Amino acid sequence: MILENKLHITDSAELARIEEKTSKKKAALLFESGYLFTLKAGTIESLLKIHEYLFDEIYDFAGKVRETNISKGNFRFAPALYLYAALENIEKMPQKSFDEIVEKYVEMNIAHPFREGNGRSTRIWLDLILSRELHMVVDWSKVDKEDYLLAMERSPIKDIEIKYLLKAALTDETDSREIYMKGIDYSYYYEGYATYKTEEL
Repeated sequence: MILENKLHITDSAELARIEEKTSKKKAALLFESGYLFTLKAGTIESLLKIHEYLFDEIYDFAGKVRETNISKGNFRFAPALYLYAALENIEKMPQKSFDEIVEKYVEMNIAHPFREGNGRSTRIWLDLILSRELHMVVDWSKVDKEDYLLAMERSPIKDIEIKYLLKAALTDETDSREIYMKGIDYSYYYEGYATYKTEEL
């Protein structure tokens, strides 16, 4: 299924290519302009603004909470009917320690608030919280992609693995554009064009 898009692209491979090129460019601008650092870390509003900034040239739903139920593989993300309540609860979660921040990140992944682009947006959101609260960010090039995928799949039940992986990759280079862009590249290697199953409400 091809997502409706502002560019009227009907080929999935072409859409994936344009989406990657455009949102990578916007992600770089998000960092270089300083706009990212004006956002309040850990809020739903900041995540919506990050998503809108990355995808507003491609999708009408950029920065908007999804209104469809979605699943990936055998995992069903938070039902759209309860999504706003879930997001409000996530926003209230504490974020002072590393463990608290990762627990908040895991819950946001379970919520999966967007139709597309969740991984890219929430990894930037995570690093913004880490930077603001702990003066650290994740060097995603040090996170094994297969280990990360398995750890995130298991994280709703057991989050010790994802905490271990991310803690081992922390760096204090919070102002490094290179470190930031490694995270963007990692997102595309891991996530790419999402293969979600949807259920219209």
